[in-house]
Amino acid sequence: MRRSRRMAAAMSALAVAAGGLVSAAVIGVGPARADHCDPAQANQTPQATQTPQRQRNRNQDQNQNQDPNQDQNQDPNQQQDPNQQQDQDQQGQNQDQQQQDPNQGQQQDQQNGDQQNADQQDQAPQGSGAAVLDPAQDPGVDETAAPDQGQAPDPEETASTFSRRGRPTRTATPVPSQTQENPDGTASPTASPTASDGDHNECADLGPFVEDFVDIRQVAPRQLDARIGRNGSRGSFVSQCGTNRNGHNNPDNFIVAPGVSNGAHHLHDYVGNLSTDGFSTDESLAAAGTTCRLGDKSTYFWPVLRDRKVDVNTEDPDGNVGQVLRARSVTLQFRGNATSRVVAMPRFLRLITGDAKAATNGGANARAAWTCTGFQNRISPDKYPLCPRGSQVVRILDFPSCWDGQNTDSANHRTHVVFPGQGGACPQGTRAIPALRMTLTYSVPQGPSFAVDAFPEQKHNPVTDHADFANVMPDRLMQFVVSCINRGRRC
Repeated sequence: MRRSRRMAAAMSALAVAAGGLVSAAVIGVGPARADHCDPAQANQTPQATQTPQRQRNRNQDQNQNQDPNQDQNQDPNQQQDPNQQQDQDQQGQNQDQQQQDPNQGQQQDQQNGDQQNADQQDQAPQGSGAAVLDPAQDPGVDETAAPDQGQAPDPEETASTFSRRGRPTRTATPVPSQTQENPDGTASPTASPTASDGDHNECADLGPFVEDFVDIRQVAPRQLDARIGRNGSRGSFVSQCGTNRNGHNNPDNFIVAPGVSNGAHHLHDYVGNLSTDGFSTDESLAAAGTTCRLGDKSTYFWPVLRDRKVDVNTEDPDGNVGQVLRARSVTLQFRGNATSRVVAMPRFLRLITGDAKAATNGGANARAAWTCTGFQNRISPDKYPLCPRGSQVVRILDFPSCWDGQNTDSANHRTHVVFPGQGGACPQGTRAIPALRMTLTYSVPQGPSFAVDAFPEQKHNPVTDHADFANVMPDRLMQFVVSCINRGRRC
């Protein structure tokens, strides 16, 4: 009798598993949703809805589950949760199972979620969780829920909080019940390496990950600029061009991908020239209007930053999911050189800074600089900053400023204008031109819940931050800029 009951249980579990696999296949084809791909959310799944994730993790960790010392359900005479007995009665189980050890009742609340593992129950029975740490049950990790979830993080949260969390679980799937954060604030992304790295889904494809963020107070102070010497040029000029209130956005880049729509595969914010798109030319830029004062028709653009907690742009083929955040302030400052005077930029000079593919290319051309207002002496080149309350995220984008004296562009868009050396002097054979610095500030959701737009394979890594510029200032305005810088004025 007992053997027949065991066989009946196995057959019923296989039937449930088959239905579950079909459901999983259907769910898997849906678009990635922003709230599932929020780095903070991916590591704060509610305990009540996290069971399928834990079961998929155990499916990756099958060898550990086969250890009979870890699997307390291997003995069929052990207790099932009485609340689950109704389901078992419907599958042909009888009341003998109600007399098993009640200490094992908590294991059975995972059986309904173990639809993918049921067909392996003879080797790795259902409910075995000994080898996988439940992220929702670790009380020793600080909560990072955003304020709109009712669990705002402590403003004193440090980078060590995130470093001990390890890789994110990346197990969220497009199931509505998994989009909520744990209401009691106990969820945490602390998980075993198996739970962290074993799963693969659309959120893992998108990025960013919790380890891509750092508390700004854990970043060591450093000096961003070279010390200005006796012969240096100390002045500056700021071109006032607004914050893109007119909504000039497109995923083009006429400098690196001319004549191509969606050449950037991520959305750009534009200020200055009103006509900039993938088909812009010197002539079209010169004929267009501008958002800048003093007739500056230059074009300034950078990839947008997104709030990943908002369910917008979910079907974007390049994975740039979330609500676009417009910069609260945009400062376009032209500065001098630490060791010499500057000369005028040629009109239509084209410049790029940073590397949009630095996550895969390496950091040779990376120029990302992330910080927070009030902490500008702490610059992170490869992590998004977590700022205290009242502080805004800052992107600093410095452009090369040592021109070869001849060309307005080059094949790689870099060799015609290079960066000064470590001491601030331009390399031999080049001359200093006004050095453009873009400083962008943002109000972002609390916690690791924002990301810069990026090429899909870059996984929204903060090291990929970059920007572009084409000089379309009138010659008289450029001469004014040079005069301000060389005379030590602030214009």
